[in-house]
Amino acid sequence: MKKTLSVLLALGLTVSLAAGCGSDNSGNASAGDNSAAGSTEQESSNDAGAGVAASDVKVGVIYIGDENEGYTAAHMAGIDEMQEALGLSDSQIIEKTLIPEDESCADAVTDLADQGCNIIFATSFGHESYVLQAAAEFPEVQFCHATGYQAAGSGLSNMHNYFTSIYESRYVSGVVAGMKLNEMIANGEITEDTAKIGYVGAFPYAEVISGFTSFYLGAKSVCPSATMEVQYTNSWADMSAEAEVATKLIDDGCVLISQHADTTGAPSTCEDKKVPCVGYNVDMTTVAPDAALTSPTNNWGVYYTHAVQCVLDGTAIETDWCQGFAEGAVDITPINEAVAAEGTDAKVTEVENAIKDGSLHVFDTSAFTVNGSSLEDLIAEGGDYAKYADYVSDGYYHESELASAPSFDIIIDGITSVTN
Repeated sequence: MKKTLSVLLALGLTVSLAAGCGSDNSGNASAGDNSAAGSTEQESSNDAGAGVAASDVKVGVIYIGDENEGYTAAHMAGIDEMQEALGLSDSQIIEKTLIPEDESCADAVTDLADQGCNIIFATSFGHESYVLQAAAEFPEVQFCHATGYQAAGSGLSNMHNYFTSIYESRYVSGVVAGMKLNEMIANGEITEDTAKIGYVGAFPYAEVISGFTSFYLGAKSVCPSATMEVQYTNSWADMSAEAEVATKLIDDGCVLISQHADTTGAPSTCEDKKVPCVGYNVDMTTVAPDAALTSPTNNWGVYYTHAVQCVLDGTAIETDWCQGFAEGAVDITPINEAVAAEGTDAKVTEVENAIKDGSLHVFDTSAFTVNGSSLEDLIAEGGDYAKYADYVSDGYYHESELASAPSFDIIIDGITSVTN
């Protein structure tokens, strides 16, 4: 199988990059939606049962796309990694591609269960309701759903949600961007007052807001004068819309572009307009060799290997699972030395190590304000911000800890979010 992202880009294929793709729903449990509450990683609600011999296990996977899309290809690469790590044969992996978020998903899940799969993964947000139905119908099968939030409140011991701490790698990619802004300031290309980042977002949902906020906080940690404007395409995958939004942002004075959107539209625009950029999920240097700095990326193989190993061992799978740099579940793609600022590698290593050892928290509340006030003060005042009380302690917002799905949906000072 071995469907790698670098090969896809080398072939010039249009790629889909964003996690949680394909749904017009909000996609995540916003703060205050405690239906998903429960400690990630630590709380396991499923009945472990007896283990399964490696030669007997069967794994089913449902993809929203196929190997031509970066988001799905990343999950496929994770399944490949799991298969190799556990020594499974091709016949033990049943993959269903291009499964939309409708009744087709119900049919696909049922078929995988009927074929004897011991564990079934579904990778897109809109698959969740159909996975929940199947979990109720097939209690002997473990069901794992990426980017969702309903497992904890479902009452089903065989239903699980998983995500990665992608906000960590977005923060680090923001540091790369901030270093580039500092270089541009030092070279006289821009001034501190014009260090404005543009961000191409898909939808104004918690997953996207959490991502662009962590990216901005990373940039601001090294370039304090940085500001950011976010505009949305209102689609997960629309190359022309993403190129159009990137162009609007550049015309509006943005000197560096990043994205949470599904195609190479923004990086291609940046290459044409000679504006540095940060991509998502895959190395963008093939389409933007003179513009792309790096991309935050997921390693889904960490979860797939873990979850299937649990089935083999007869041990419980966490209701909610989310891991990051420390566990190798997130990373950034290789830094493009031809574009990045001098000293970027060393700074990235420093920041990654701080995240891993817990001395740096991405959503440190001392690093940002909201309408001029600290988040703690706003929570204490009550009102709309009271719902965040359970998420904030020890000086930081505990993203993806109460549940795996991102919940940070606050627009902080320094960021302008332009919705249509």
